[in-house]
Amino acid sequence: MCYFFNNANKSCFFSENQRMPSKQNLYKKPDYWSQKAFKEGYPARSVYKLQEIDEKFGMLKKSSIVLDLGAAPGSWTVWLLRNIKQSGKVVSVDLNPLSKDVKAENLVFFQGDLLSEEIRNLIKEQGPYDLVVCDAAPLTTGNRTIDTLRSKALVEMAIWYAGAMLKTGGNFCVKIFQNGDQQKLLMKMREIFTQAKGFKPEACRTESFETYLIGLNKKI
Repeated sequence: MCYFFNNANKSCFFSENQRMPSKQNLYKKPDYWSQKAFKEGYPARSVYKLQEIDEKFGMLKKSSIVLDLGAAPGSWTVWLLRNIKQSGKVVSVDLNPLSKDVKAENLVFFQGDLLSEEIRNLIKEQGPYDLVVCDAAPLTTGNRTIDTLRSKALVEMAIWYAGAMLKTGGNFCVKIFQNGDQQKLLMKMREIFTQAKGFKPEACRTESFETYLIGLNKKI
């Protein structure tokens, strides 16, 4: 999912195939992870980033209630559903719909703006959560300064959700474009979590400057 703040300071979501033209041709080239995702029935290659994060940090439990922010097209949602029991639940949110084949009895999907009070209230009603994940990215412009500022705004929003919606002991991961604000954001996360650190999965594209911030064991 891509997320964009327009000049009126309102928010819009864009799906993975709506990136700026300069990125579009590059990202259409199939690579090992894209081909693997297709064969294994995932909407996008990003699923392997979440898989690697969980293998390293053990964030997901079989009975977890999970909040997936910026979920479309649904690869992370599908992976989460495949790795929890029926007693667990995934709540996914995006302004765009999930892929039509992303369905499950223990999936709740809200289509709407994460900045809206209505969506916040709907999300809260389904919680509290054991895990909050966010793979949202800003619509890229090619200007690294602008792109990283937009990414930072998304991360700050996701951190707010983690602090407000997680149970004590809950975990969190969020994508960020690497910039000088990472350490400040990690400091903010350390006020909420026992541990907070950065991690770049091998499944990230080599030309990408994205990485992930991990928060473990939410404090009371």
